Amino acid sequence: MTEPAFFVLTALVDEPRHGYGIVQEVERLSGGRVRLKVGTLYGVLDRLAAEELVALDREEVQQGRLRRYYRLTDAGSRALEAEAVRLAENARAAVDRLRARPGRPSVAEGPA
Repeated sequence: MTEPAFFVLTALVDEPRHGYGIVQEVERLSGGRVRLKVGTLYGVLDRLAAEELVALDREEVQQGRLRRYYRLTDAGSRALEAEAVRLAENARAAVDRLRARPGRPSVAEGPA
């Protein structure tokens, strides 16, 4: 799963969101590291919808513009949870290896 897809799914955990709302939430959740452009966002959403991880929740007209709201599906929740567990296990393995290095400062101590 790509990092943008991971954060799009994460952004939809608590409520359905429209495109701009997803972009804002992804940026907030990633601490500004992931900034989605509109074309990228809709490419990710199309892929996630094709995999049935997200679905169109509703459409609303706001100030003459159509807003599509997307929601996380049950399959999307399961996929996100599995990816979060996988990432946590990977990080734990790296930290354990770094801490085990002889003569090196621990990860928590930072650089010497």
